Amino acid sequence: MAAQKPGIPKGTRDFSPLEMAKRNYIFNTIRSVYALYGFKQIETPAMENLSTLMGKYGEEGDKLLFKILNSGDFLHGMTPDEITGTSTLKLAAKLCEKGLRYDLTVPFARYVVQHREELNLPFKRYQIQPVWRADRPQKGRYREFYQCDADVVGSDSLLNEVELMQIIDSVFQKFGIRVCIKINNRKVLSGMAELIGRPDKLTDITIAIDKLDKIGLDNVKAELTANGLSQDEITRLEPVFAIKGDNSNKLAAVRELLKDNETGLKGIEELEFVLNTLQTLPIVNAIDFDLTLARGLNYYTGCIFEVKALDVQIGSITGGGRYDNLTGIFGMPGLSGVGISFGADRIFDVLNQLELYPKDIASAAQLLFINFGPKESAHCIQLASRTRQAGIRTEVYPDSVKMKKQMSYASNSNIPFVALVGEDEMKNNTVSLKNMETGEQRSLSIEEAISVILQ
Repeated sequence: MAAQKPGIPKGTRDFSPLEMAKRNYIFNTIRSVYALYGFKQIETPAMENLSTLMGKYGEEGDKLLFKILNSGDFLHGMTPDEITGTSTLKLAAKLCEKGLRYDLTVPFARYVVQHREELNLPFKRYQIQPVWRADRPQKGRYREFYQCDADVVGSDSLLNEVELMQIIDSVFQKFGIRVCIKINNRKVLSGMAELIGRPDKLTDITIAIDKLDKIGLDNVKAELTANGLSQDEITRLEPVFAIKGDNSNKLAAVRELLKDNETGLKGIEELEFVLNTLQTLPIVNAIDFDLTLARGLNYYTGCIFEVKALDVQIGSITGGGRYDNLTGIFGMPGLSGVGISFGADRIFDVLNQLELYPKDIASAAQLLFINFGPKESAHCIQLASRTRQAGIRTEVYPDSVKMKKQMSYASNSNIPFVALVGEDEMKNNTVSLKNMETGEQRSLSIEEAISVILQ
């Protein structure tokens, strides 16, 4: 019987060298911009205590947590009746004390509370790590994926919002992706809910409004009706959807609508500060005050952001916002924060579709020395140490096989230069440098070859 071919769990992926080169390009670009703004990197463990994770993502989120069986005899101390008679969830609570992290926000909140005495506030951190969700795998949705978060905690200043918008703009400029950065404020949305006399329905209203782009106005109205809003209340909300114009026109119209609502006006003030400050800065991408932007997560309390790619049909590729009580879930109230998260997997897809990766992304090495035999390869190893010192990624082909095979290796590996060093070259202290793209071959000293490759 043939051995079964190995596989990987559903909803996970292997990444080839080319895919890893592309992913590293994304992570390194984001990391470099975070660092430019003074953000410091942290990492937290892949697994957290379940007590840290449970109850933080709602009932649905709790079901999507990957739980880890206790080590050793995990059934120790349990009677057969308890094992067979207990509900799955209760059983899991007894057998599992740990789980894989579901996002980077709750572990970050735990980190801030646990290390509060060592932190220098405001604390600007970024984190690029995988998270796990026991979701049903489908196109674009995985059980293991990366998040790229940056947050500032311990500061109420709106300059943090301005900087995060600059970071978003810089990252997408570097990628060459044209985007629209959408901004709104949860206080404005709260003001609208208060305006129609239904502050209790804020969550239902925001969840429905958030779907306007996807399902259209009629379906949003139907959803609001299903959630208990009267026809009169929905009619009073409608002017909000009709507001058009540039950012200042929209702000003026909303200010008029919410003129008697303190919460809404506070949200307008915050938006005005952020948008006016950004106007004084060299921002390249469009910034759009979008009243229908709601961001489903209920812990947002101030400005909220979302980024849409303009040249590709895809969901939001970055999102974030201000929250007032991140650490309150762990008994340390009153610490305000604001953060963003880049969707690495969606950015990967956009860069692929638009073919925006650097030309040499697939090339691990820049130079390959051909192996003509033991004497020549011994000489090439010494030359290779010099090219590497000069910062050139270099390989020496390990076996003295046919020249055709070695050249095919260089071609298939996208190595732009090949150095041929035979007896004559060794005697003259030269290399024959071949440009794999043009086919041109020149006899050069090693110093000249280094400067040609580094051009």
